[in-house]
Amino acid sequence: VQLVESGGGLVQAGGSLRLSCTATGTSDRINAMGWYRQRPGWERELVASVNSPTGTYYADSVAGRFTISRDKNTVYLQMNSLKPEDTAMYYCAAGGIVVVTTYVPYWGQGTQVTVSS
Repeated sequence: VQLVESGGGLVQAGGSLRLSCTATGTSDRINAMGWYRQRPGWERELVASVNSPTGTYYADSVAGRFTISRDKNTVYLQMNSLKPEDTAMYYCAAGGIVVVTTYVPYWGQGTQVTVSS
């Protein structure tokens, strides 16, 4: 399984970006997919995830601004009202469980999101 990400970039504070991640190399439905981010000097943190059957999860820092969705084995992250502190490398994650980094079997290569003030 490979995860191919797209959609990062540079945006001004208050703007929006949409990240996409598609899993290739499997015809089976992947149970859980999500997005992590890593800021310089910080540990990788879970931003949002979606899985069956428990639904969606959002970090407190993004709840109400970000929306995760999926269509088969593609997951999207709509990011609105972006803040400079959202600047990070964003990584797609997929597998049976994605809420704990050590249990994630598949990672994307990362896509940079930069929010200017």
